[in-house]
Amino acid sequence: MRNGRKPTRKQKIRLGRAGLSPENWLVVRQKPDGELIILHKHTNTIRVVPPLG
Repeated sequence: MRNGRKPTRKQKIRLGRAGLSPENWLVVRQKPDGELIILHKHTNTIRVVPPLG
C-alpha cells in the first residue's frame, strides 16, 4: 500500500471542485504539471485528479 499525506488547503479546494470529499482522500503525489494522485483512506483505491486549465 502506498503512503499518502494529508492534503494542503489548496489541494482540498481542488478535491472539492472535483466532486470529492477531502476528508476521505490522501495525496500520494503531485506532479509538476498540477496533476494529483490521491488514495482513498478506507478503500485504498487510487484516482488521478487532472490539472486545472
